[in-house]
Amino acid sequence: MEQVCILPYMQYDEMEILNLYKSAGWSNYYERPEMLRNSFANSLCTFGAYCGDRLVGIIRVVGDGHSIIYIQDLLILPEYQHTKIGTRLLSAILEKFKNVYQKILVTDRTEKTVSFYESLGFTELTEIGCVAFLLRN
Repeated sequence: MEQVCILPYMQYDEMEILNLYKSAGWSNYYERPEMLRNSFANSLCTFGAYCGDRLVGIIRVVGDGHSIIYIQDLLILPEYQHTKIGTRLLSAILEKFKNVYQKILVTDRTEKTVSFYESLGFTELTEIGCVAFLLRN
């Protein structure tokens, strides 16, 4: 496999972004391309993982960049998963925002995802006596 580079994602390309979200089955995003485009435009920071010129992964962050960041999306094309790209993307964000007080994310509760995030120092909110709430449209 060709070397993968982690770089700031600077130029929104709708087709490559929709391809990533479709590969993950995140229909709420790829069925609403305008929402997704606006989400990227208003993100605090986005990094891409590139194999040559091909975007193979993305991480997107929202927040104020001082007291809190929220890691909104971390997606890797299926054929590039289990190659440490997700770890590298998340590490790039954690380094960039190392002085931020709170770094939050929400993910599926599977053994794989829990293990992945715990291996990078994240703690489930219930372990520190907290709970998260969600209100969706």
